[in-house]
Amino acid sequence: MDKPDLSVQLGALNLKNPVLTASGTFGYGREFASVMDPGLLGGIVVKGISLKPMAGNPPPRIVETPCGMLNAIGLANVGLKSFLSEKLPWLQKLKTCVIVNIYGHSLDEYGAVAAGLKGVPGVAALEVNISCPNVEQGGMAFGTDPGMAARVTERVLRETDKPVIVKLSPNVTDIRVIARAVEKAGAHALSLINTLTGMTIDIEKRSSKLANGSGGLSGPAIRPVALHMVRQVVQTVRLPVIGIGGIREARDALEFLIAGADAVQVGTANFVNPGVSLDIVSGIEQFLMERHIESVKEIIGTLKP
Repeated sequence: MDKPDLSVQLGALNLKNPVLTASGTFGYGREFASVMDPGLLGGIVVKGISLKPMAGNPPPRIVETPCGMLNAIGLANVGLKSFLSEKLPWLQKLKTCVIVNIYGHSLDEYGAVAAGLKGVPGVAALEVNISCPNVEQGGMAFGTDPGMAARVTERVLRETDKPVIVKLSPNVTDIRVIARAVEKAGAHALSLINTLTGMTIDIEKRSSKLANGSGGLSGPAIRPVALHMVRQVVQTVRLPVIGIGGIREARDALEFLIAGADAVQVGTANFVNPGVSLDIVSGIEQFLMERHIESVKEIIGTLKP
């Protein structure tokens, strides 16, 4: 048979294949260009961008754990102005979907970053990280309160002309409640999950191995949790969903697609194998060819009850 059709539709976005890279694990794309061609992916999600440059947390801020890693990078980034002048020109040359992850510590900051990217060519969509502390409300994370999650979504939508993907936190009692709130607020798509909060201790020093004390757990250890939450959300909302969490090979990605995700993001595995995302694309293609399936769309959401 001919090669299968790997293209998927993510709301208004037409992706050449369902594999993207996750924000914070792929830099601004150019860092990986010497070892793989990012243009062959369905898309890349760049490192989270804030209004002003952020230095992030002090080291140590990454530590390996069984089947994963903890990170407390602190959302370090070059800031909106430098991103537009220094990083975006290279990204605009890529023949793939470039999604800019944005965050803020207040509604005004979210709105300002979104406004700064309005009308900018080469930016296909915004991914809104709502797992940030809300300093206006005593340190609560936007993503753990449905009302605040909705307000952030509405604010970004007012300030942008791009499709808006909201990235959900798993650190909640019921992720479906947040998903419904964000859908009602007008989001175009959802991505999930972000990292799970965790920590690890040096028993000799009797202190956390991370300077920040705790961090975000990612990698294969969280995949079953992520898969379950993706399935819950797919059954709850009508929005396109991007599945994230512990994907390191094609079979992992296929699990998310069968569960109902329209696309996936690959994160921590990029640190182990910089070309893993393209390996996953090839693996999905091989899976379909071996089973004489003409399009990847034929397997999306086919989980049996």
